[in-house]
Amino acid sequence: QVQLVESGGGLVQPGGSLRLSCAATGSFFSIRAMGWYRQAPGKQRELVATFTSGSMYYADSVKGRFTISRDNAKNTVYLQMNSLKPEDTAVYYCNAKLVRLGVSDYWGQGTQVTVSS
Repeated sequence: QVQLVESGGGLVQPGGSLRLSCAATGSFFSIRAMGWYRQAPGKQRELVATFTSGSMYYADSVKGRFTISRDNAKNTVYLQMNSLKPEDTAVYYCNAKLVRLGVSDYWGQGTQVTVSS
């Protein structure tokens, strides 16, 4: 059974930093794409940052502040979030497109990030 295990959320003051991690566990052949989405109260889920086919994508709202990285040996992706703003407050979800019999979409349970003084 495949699971995405997230960690690293919490409460931080504006201007602070947090690092999220997401590990893909279970049986699969490879990772097609892996990254982070977020959903703020009353808003739609939006893509924050992702690795796909060897390239990285960042939402305009986080460029220059957030950095996505990965450890292929651990099937883990990280999101380093610096210069956090109150508008970054949301539940952050890890997403992975994993190759098993075909390509399947998996989601983590979500981790709360709150930016507040």
